[in-house]
Amino acid sequence: MKRAITAVMLVLGCCWVYAQNAAEHIPLEKSLMWEIKGKNLNQASFLYGTIHMIGKKDFFLTEGTKKSFDRAKQVTFEIDMEEMSDIMSLIPLLMQSFMKNDTTLSDLFSVEDYALVEAHFKKIGLPLMFLNRIKPMFLSAMDPKAMAGGDGQKEDIVSYEMEFLEMAQAQKKPVEGLETAAFQMSMFDSIPYKVQAQMLLESIKGGAESSDSQFDQLVEIYKQQDIQAMQEMTAEDGQTSNYTDLLLVNRNRKWIPVMEKMMLEQSTFFAVGAGHLGGAKGVIALLRAAGYTVEPVK
Repeated sequence: MKRAITAVMLVLGCCWVYAQNAAEHIPLEKSLMWEIKGKNLNQASFLYGTIHMIGKKDFFLTEGTKKSFDRAKQVTFEIDMEEMSDIMSLIPLLMQSFMKNDTTLSDLFSVEDYALVEAHFKKIGLPLMFLNRIKPMFLSAMDPKAMAGGDGQKEDIVSYEMEFLEMAQAQKKPVEGLETAAFQMSMFDSIPYKVQAQMLLESIKGGAESSDSQFDQLVEIYKQQDIQAMQEMTAEDGQTSNYTDLLLVNRNRKWIPVMEKMMLEQSTFFAVGAGHLGGAKGVIALLRAAGYTVEPVK
């Protein structure tokens, strides 16, 4: 069950990787953990930037993060992670992974490109005949290690969201979400299937060595807590740049009033993808513009 939940989280959390805009950033201190205070808050809340998957050997939490987590009264993710623990909630989400109007992958690729995609998935043990109606972007995100051409067993993979969820449950903290999983899944329908197919094809053509190298570099930057460098590395200047507002900016803006309401009620520990934090339209900048003091926690 935990593996299934993590897989869905990787899919739902892929959006910021595809949507960064390197031209829109402001310098930020190197930190993944931020304290939110001031304005009309009686007690501080906290904001943590996650990476949705990381090798167990690279996973870390600073003492400042642990203390901030302990101080908070509730924990909020992009989506309600406890809801994701319910198998009955996962089933309708997985049904949304299918393309509409009986569209298939073979409709989206040329004969040559389809053969390339088919050979790739056959190599990693996933016959394309069983995946032919799955949305291409879902396939791209569901197993980054497999997409890199690896066997997915090089090392144990850890999800920050699952780790924080277990910590919250151990401390009996309530768990909330900034948006619904159904909403996140619906965003896959806002990007044309042809565009998604091209993204999938480019991922495969990139090859194992290139993809593994990029992922390893991203992890190293994450371990340095360099949010700005992460933005620059994951900047997308291809077809998905047209969907930055949809995947990132609009969501950041919608989160602010939800966060404000939660913070007024009680101290909250927010854990969202690190790509949402930085930039002129990132959560940190938006909170500061709303009148809050947002400072790094060492």
